[in-house]
Amino acid sequence: MVGCILEHMTDLDALESHLRKAVRGEVGFDVTSRALTTMDASNYRRVPLGVVAPRDADDVAAVLGVCREHGVPVVARGGGTSIAGQATGTGVVLDFTRHMNRLVSLDPEAGTAVVQPGLVLDRLQDAAAPHGLRFGPDPSTHSRCTLGGMIGNNSCGSHSVAWGTTADSVRELSVVTARGERLRAGQGWAGAPEGLRELVEGELSRLRTGFPELPRRISGYALDALLPEHGTDVARSLCGSEGTLGVLTEAVVGLVRAPRARALAVLAYADESAAAEAAAGLLPLGPLTVEGMAVDLVASAAELPRGAAWLFVETGGGTEAEARARADAIVRAADVVDALVVTDPAGQRALWRIREDASGTATRMPDGSEAWPGWEDCAVPPARLGAYLRDFRGLLGAHGLRGTPYGHFGDGCIHVRIDFDLLTQAGVARFRSFSEELAELVVSHGGSLSGEHGDGQARAELLPRMYGAELVGLFERAKAVWDPDDLLNPGMLVRPAPLDTNLRFSVLPRKPVDVAFGYPTDGGDFSAAVRRCVGVAKCRTTAVSGASVMCPSFRATGEEEHSTRGRARLLHEMLAGELVTDGWRSEEVHDALDLCLSCKGCRSDCPVGVDMATYKAEFLHHHYEGRRRPAAHYSMGWLPVWLRWVSRLRAGAVVNAFAAVRPFAWAAKRVGGIAAERAIPRVATEPFSRWWGRREPVGGSGALVILWPDTFTEHLSPSVGRAAVRVLEAAGLRVAQPPTLRMRVRPVGDGTSKAAVSLLSMRRSRVCCGLTYVSTGQLDRARTVMRRTLDLMAPVLESGAPVVVLEPSCAAALRTDLPELLHDDPRAARLASRILTFAEALERLAPDWTPPRLDRPAVGQTHCHQHSVLGDAADRRLRLAAGLTGELAGGCCGLAGNFGFEKGHYEVSAACAEEQLLPAVREAADGTVVLADGFSCRTQLEQVAGVRGRHVAEVLAEGLEQAEGKRGE
Repeated sequence: MVGCILEHMTDLDALESHLRKAVRGEVGFDVTSRALTTMDASNYRRVPLGVVAPRDADDVAAVLGVCREHGVPVVARGGGTSIAGQATGTGVVLDFTRHMNRLVSLDPEAGTAVVQPGLVLDRLQDAAAPHGLRFGPDPSTHSRCTLGGMIGNNSCGSHSVAWGTTADSVRELSVVTARGERLRAGQGWAGAPEGLRELVEGELSRLRTGFPELPRRISGYALDALLPEHGTDVARSLCGSEGTLGVLTEAVVGLVRAPRARALAVLAYADESAAAEAAAGLLPLGPLTVEGMAVDLVASAAELPRGAAWLFVETGGGTEAEARARADAIVRAADVVDALVVTDPAGQRALWRIREDASGTATRMPDGSEAWPGWEDCAVPPARLGAYLRDFRGLLGAHGLRGTPYGHFGDGCIHVRIDFDLLTQAGVARFRSFSEELAELVVSHGGSLSGEHGDGQARAELLPRMYGAELVGLFERAKAVWDPDDLLNPGMLVRPAPLDTNLRFSVLPRKPVDVAFGYPTDGGDFSAAVRRCVGVAKCRTTAVSGASVMCPSFRATGEEEHSTRGRARLLHEMLAGELVTDGWRSEEVHDALDLCLSCKGCRSDCPVGVDMATYKAEFLHHHYEGRRRPAAHYSMGWLPVWLRWVSRLRAGAVVNAFAAVRPFAWAAKRVGGIAAERAIPRVATEPFSRWWGRREPVGGSGALVILWPDTFTEHLSPSVGRAAVRVLEAAGLRVAQPPTLRMRVRPVGDGTSKAAVSLLSMRRSRVCCGLTYVSTGQLDRARTVMRRTLDLMAPVLESGAPVVVLEPSCAAALRTDLPELLHDDPRAARLASRILTFAEALERLAPDWTPPRLDRPAVGQTHCHQHSVLGDAADRRLRLAAGLTGELAGGCCGLAGNFGFEKGHYEVSAACAEEQLLPAVREAADGTVVLADGFSCRTQLEQVAGVRGRHVAEVLAEGLEQAEGKRGE
């Protein structure tokens, strides 16, 4: 046994060594590289031997030569968003996204582009748009899927009713065969391997009769494209072959003329069956899209017309009026419950995001239970879609399963995630029996097992039910012509692995892992939380605009391990224990999480709600349990303690003086694990609570609010607290602080009781949200601090008074981390429900108050925790009422609390700021207000750009002073 293991290790070492000598690109046989590619967006998992990022076609040929010599299979991989398992393998994975990702050329006159396989679709669209062109197919993963993956799967997208599948847009493909032959496949036999023509000419009759006619027939090999009446299109025949016939190195693709204007008609129906029945009838009107979805997949239907299911029907035209007229004509022709037509591009994008996120939101049923791919995209003739869906619903019911269909109704292609139990033997058996019966149902309606994402392992085993044994045998013969050694992606399409093997869930622990957080939406199960990541990879979006946050570290580095998906994959492998063998002590997982900014962007932007900030805190808690922590965890994790001592000793001026002396600052940063590039923030010489204690109380008749003394406002920017008090009191609210509260009850005239709060002496500055302890994974300490805070806040909880928190990170910690970490203490949820942001407090508690009119442009950034946890609708309305015009940037400032201060993080921190925040500030006109409600955001602006950002409370307080000054003149 030991001898076999040593022999395998020697062979693996020889393979790795041979590859490193043969290729110029990166070769990764380390644990992290392999763990990141064990899965795609399917139910399947395979552990590769290694990963190679080729630099060019020569590298691809070299890898194939080495792997052929060693008898090791090769799998081509693009964005890794395949849903049938075809982007995973047990040999060497080729990652084209790192180097072979260029747009080689674009010819506007010919309407063509030459692309490398790792080019992300949106980058091609960006380059084509100035010429009025676009690539027709556009899957919902357009911001991260690659052209190579689209060709391999013959992807389609929402505009397929107008522009077809990827195969319809491919002109020529440059491929390297498994035996190293380089071919340029187009129309004609010149680009075909020897023996393919003879095979086709001997089977003309079978090829002419064996394939169903429907727009979304993706299953199997497209050998009928080789018929003479179809132009002997070798390039088209390779589309949808899932990397099993040759490895793509370059493609010539056709572009289509994009309409100058578009309108989106959203048609509402009583149910999905009514929408499905109506879809085919709209096709003669020439729509660009006919997409369908039901209410179960919509987080909020507020933006949609009244109904329970919708068709998203897009129209185009030379002008907005022409596009609108076509949309109106479709509304008139449709028998709908309600309808909405949108011509505003921003409004259309918001609606399309609802549809595009369905691939993620569908992974959770309305009751929160899990749902999975596997039957993600069968297709039937569009006219049969309504009947098919009724039968499909009946089959689900017969097996006790649930799922909500959505997708490309105009092409008869349905996406659906089903609540399969893939964790137990009985559940997997039901998965198999359902799959077999559904295959028969699809075929009975004249459909294709795959209508977009390919067969992979999920459906290839069932291809004989669609095509018959003889035509499947012909597929095997074609595979042998192209790849006689079965080197390329074996187990896909022909001689497939059984659909119920290699399931990615089988390696996970069956018993819940002992964890600190409650994971309320995952039943308290950390494994279930990690399973949330199904691989749709929205976190790999490379260019983000608007309010989106996720995933700043990936956009800064471009590395998969620094994406939310990459980190989730490593956590999955940590739980599996096969590749990552040292559990919570894993350095691979630690290194991947090290550049997670804990921005919480994934909590809101990830379609399935992966919360990597919480997972990181959980991991660090276990990773350092009983061990010495990094210096930064003590210097910045315990920041509230150190600042409180500085305040008690009245040593703020002394600390600032020492921090201004370079040798002292250098020594302090070195000892504290702080980046040398950072300046130590100045400590306030008068903390906010001391100012509060010496001010004259201001009476008022409005609602009582408790102003939370967060660490940053208290010790580092008390001016924000003073400004907030000024504004809240101007709005008629009564302001108090938690440390000075005690409850007593007094009778009121009618005999009822009313809570009253008096300002009595108590210990100050003891309440704390625990944010710094959570972000550094010191969860035992965080719980201690939080429980003490709940004890001190008992009078407030009894009073019912709302709590206003000025620092967004602290507000987010109180709303989410507090109840999730103290899930056994009902007081935590009660306090969380009382938390209001500054803008929310003004809007809810002083609705008749009008802020000072400032009438100035504003620039800055919505705090990442504001975006992901708190919401910024009230802030937008407050800015509008005050005349602060302009949209704030999205993304993350990059400082993110302790992250940007930690040694080794400065470069990534600055890169995050350069993505959206700093360009927006630099481009702002003179006199523009720079808003930054978070202390981290203000610090980043000051230290990286030399710009002073201000909390909105400071801006409003200044406006009040100016207004009073004018009245006094």
